[in-house]
Amino acid sequence: MKIGSANRVNASALAAFIRPSIYGEEIKAYVELVSSMPGQGVASMFSFGHSAGVVQGVLGAFEIPVSMVTPSQWKKRAGLVGQDKDASRTLARQMWPFWRELDKKGAGQAYADAAFIAFYGVE
Repeated sequence: MKIGSANRVNASALAAFIRPSIYGEEIKAYVELVSSMPGQGVASMFSFGHSAGVVQGVLGAFEIPVSMVTPSQWKKRAGLVGQDKDASRTLARQMWPFWRELDKKGAGQAYADAAFIAFYGVE
């Protein structure tokens, strides 16, 4: 959600999205282990850290076990190690050709990365 000029994770919306799936099933979440990158500004790092904290907080409130996954771990499982930044979107479009959100370069890449992080959790 937008707060001023900043994007923030809406904790209530995230909880509403997760809540229906927690009843009657044992679930586990896989979250990318993120860290700062050289050259990123202070404001963008704060926003990024805030978002990661909200996600972990909502999952913790529901007592959902969380596995933190490094980019190298999920990329290795997906066969994307050493590939360019957009390789996950390219592979995801091949695997899920009718998933139209993948067509958008920025947002599509985020969806693809999230799908492969979830795929990492599939045994």
